[in-house]
Parts: sequence; structure tokens; C-alpha cells
Amino acid sequence: MHITIGKSGEGFTQEKAAPLLNKLVFNKIKQALGGRVRIMLSSAAPLPRHVEEFLTVTSCSTLLQGYGLTESCGGCFTSIGNVYPMIGTVGVPLTTIEARLESVPELGYDALSSVPRLEICLRGKTLFSGYHKRQDLTEEVLIDGRFHTGDIGEWQPDGAMKVIDRKKNIFKLSQGEYVAVESIESKYLQCPLITSIWVYGNSFESFLVAVVVPDRKALEDWAAEHHLTDDYKSLCQNMKARKYILDELTSMGQKQQVCAPSLVHAMLLKFIHLTYKTFLLQL
Repeated sequence: MHITIGKSGEGFTQEKAAPLLNKLVFNKIKQALGGRVRIMLSSAAPLPRHVEEFLTVTSCSTLLQGYGLTESCGGCFTSIGNVYPMIGTVGVPLTTIEARLESVPELGYDALSSVPRLEICLRGKTLFSGYHKRQDLTEEVLIDGRFHTGDIGEWQPDGAMKVIDRKKNIFKLSQGEYVAVESIESKYLQCPLITSIWVYGNSFESFLVAVVVPDRKALEDWAAEHHLTDDYKSLCQNMKARKYILDELTSMGQKQQVCAPSLVHAMLLKFIHLTYKTFLLQL
């Protein structure tokens, strides 16, 4: 890792710079962690790059990020300590695992493309032999002796793997909770106050958000009961209306036994089509 001290391009590697900076600047952070931490491991869900960079520089210890699944009986990728270019990746395969990438044409991930972004497939003696009493699922993911993880990876020039996508619409939140948004959306759609909903989340956040198209009549009836004269478009921007529908969705989610991490915590009300970019900007 290079920490620039003077002109652009100057600086010391982490091995040379860390002892001095740790003593002068970061020793208090070291003591806050107990004073004896030498190595930290992160897995289960991606660690945001800015968090990984901050801890790598300030914790006075080595931070490693890894990747593994239940089916791989633990870790199968891990980054190498103090190798700065591996920040933001899950590192290189462990010695017990053979990894390769395979095309996913339906998602546009092609082995012949200029950037190798494909499905991560694993083979090795530490992998599971199959799902208990579910031969159908076993045959679906174990093909030619390789386990198809469902994760889309991108090989880096240094041989590290970066996980960038999921083959199926299932992902983890930052606390490691798996979320299937299509199932959640179907449960929320049973709420009579809405006509459409799009739930969004990613592995760097701990909660879900949504774009909701409210039922016009239901929203206007609620407005009349509360002596509001706003038109439908204005009601969609009304914070009280937003809270009302969010509370109703939360209640519906609880009735449908949606687990707490899968409940929507924030939303936008829209009566017209909203692009993904606009949604992120307004949220």
C-alpha cells in the first residue's frame, strides 16, 4: 500500500510507513480495539471499499476479506494481507479449491468479452457432495463436478476475484441476511393501497428501499379524510402520505411473516415511471 506524503507518486509502502504512522497517529485506534489485534477477517457480505481502506490504514493490523459458501464448507477465496490492489476484492482461491468462470448468456456475461465477468464455478475436495434428499437441486448446481455458485465474478489483473452480481435475484444485505426481492414484492402487493412496487437493496446496506405506485382512489380517499386538497401528484410528495403507506406496508409485511431485515424501511411514492438513476438521486 502506498501512502502519499509529498509530491504525486511519492510515499512509502505500508510495511515501511505503517510503524511510524501507527506510533504517531493510529495508536489510539489500536487501543480502542483492545491493543492486541493482529489480524481481522471479513466475510458473509461485501465490505464497502471505503470501510476496508479506512481499517487497513488505521487499525494497526492486517485486514483480509474472504468469500465462501455453506456448500464450499467454509472459505474458498481470501485476499492477501497488505496487498493494496486487492482491496475491494475477495482475493485469490485457496489451495483446496479450483475456480473458473463460465458464461451466463441470459445476463450478457460472455467468456469472449473483453472483461472476464462470468459465473464463479468451484471444484475441490472441500466442496459438499449434494443437498440432503434433494437430488433435483444437486443436479441443478453440480454440473460436470463443478459447483455453480450463482455469483458473477470478475477476474482482476493480479488474479484476485471481485464479486459483482448475482445470477438469480437473491442477494445478501450487509449483515449477511439473504433477500429474495421477488417474493417480498409479491407479499407487499397484497396491500390494497398500492398497484405496483419495486424493492431494491444491495450488499453494502442493511435495509431495503422501494418505489411504490399508490392506488389513486385509496390515496385520494385518505387525503379527503385528513382534509387535504392536494392533487394526486402532490399527494405522492406528501411526507404524511408516504408515512401512511409505509406503515400499511410494514403491517402487511408483518402479517405475511416477512422477517425484519426484509421489511422496506424507506420508499418513494410515484404515479409515473421512475428510472433507476432518478430513484437513486431522489432517495
